[in-house]
Amino acid sequence: MFHWIYRIVLLLPLMFSTQLMTAQTSVPSAAKIQVPVLSIKGAIGPAVSDYISQEIILANNKPQVIAIILTLDTPGGLSSSLRVINQQILSSNIPILCLVYPQGARAASAGTYILYACHIAAMASATTLGAATPVMIGGGFPGGKKAPEQPSEPTAMEKKVLNDSVAYIRSLAQLRGRNEEWAELAVTEAATMSAQEALAANVINLIAQNPEELLLALDGTSITIDEHPLVLRLTAAELEYRTPDWRNQFIATITDPNIAYILMLLGIYGLLLEFYSPGIGVAGVTGAICLLVALYAFQLLPINYAGLALLIFGISLLVLESLVPSFGVFGFGGLVAFIIGSIFLIDTQQEYFQISRKLIFFIAITSTLFTVFILGYFWRVRQNKVVSGAEAIIGANAEVIDSFSKQGFVLFNGERWAAISRQQLIQGQIVTINAVTGLTLLVSGEKGNYRK
Repeated sequence: MFHWIYRIVLLLPLMFSTQLMTAQTSVPSAAKIQVPVLSIKGAIGPAVSDYISQEIILANNKPQVIAIILTLDTPGGLSSSLRVINQQILSSNIPILCLVYPQGARAASAGTYILYACHIAAMASATTLGAATPVMIGGGFPGGKKAPEQPSEPTAMEKKVLNDSVAYIRSLAQLRGRNEEWAELAVTEAATMSAQEALAANVINLIAQNPEELLLALDGTSITIDEHPLVLRLTAAELEYRTPDWRNQFIATITDPNIAYILMLLGIYGLLLEFYSPGIGVAGVTGAICLLVALYAFQLLPINYAGLALLIFGISLLVLESLVPSFGVFGFGGLVAFIIGSIFLIDTQQEYFQISRKLIFFIAITSTLFTVFILGYFWRVRQNKVVSGAEAIIGANAEVIDSFSKQGFVLFNGERWAAISRQQLIQGQIVTINAVTGLTLLVSGEKGNYRK
């Protein structure tokens, strides 16, 4: 036994040194140079801005990350989401390399601003960029209508938005040393360019077909970070493709205007149903959760509060129609207010962030039927007289079985009940039930009131 203890004691220093050597040899593998690859594919909204912003912040806190590749394939998006992304790009302490990728991709509208904000701008062959005019200036009309041939003079607000957009993209072009004149044309005249044209016009730095080729082409390139020169050493770097996590996917789902719209209405009608027909609380709890999630989504989206007020006013009129029938006046007014409020609810002309018109009309008709008929039915049922339980017994009539004073028995609904009375009761007399105590009835009766 002591022999084995002695061997274990001798082996402990050897085991410790082996673990130490293993830890020391694992450090270099943990410190491999990494280049995260982030991807923007589709419209730029709150979920995309959250995903890109969080990944840039995370990469800046990792010493082994020396650059970030951001691939673009977007038709544009919300101005608020674009500003959030660009703020993180401009404040990054490591270079961000933007690539319009894959072939056939585009960096339109908001994507052009992001391309100009990145430290390195690159495009794959057969890709395009530009058309960065704000939608409210560029002739985007609801319902897919075409712009008139002779557009009216822009309003003062439209001029402010346009001038602000021009100044913003020019400032990005000046910061990165790229073509300012074309950047302004992309905003004022919705100009577009192919990859070859952009390279020739000093809009981008190079053409690369994929992230791997971009790393090889930029190895040894000198760029400026926070007014300090930096030489990129990317030969030994490993690409790490970063995809949105469950939180980003959840935000992307609930910030879809159609989903947020449905969640809000489910929340409102769930709470109304709980009020009209109180039960075990399923409708109320579900409605409260849906409404809170919808409110969180709406605070990330551009909401028109006049539209929201009209929507709520329309629902209120529909509810009023179910309570106080008005020959359809409240119902028709509520339906009109509901539809108009739903159309104006999202304050943007970006088709990717508008509520489907078909969905609006379908839900408007469904909401009208639900509030006027179903909620109205529950309200009428709630007002009906109780026909069961102790409440139904109070006020009912019973018949005295045998004459008694103070305590005796009565016949109620074919059943024999114990009864208490403060007056003399006679056999066959009809009495009124005033209260129920356990299985005993408190009754009273008037003289001369007998069973016929």
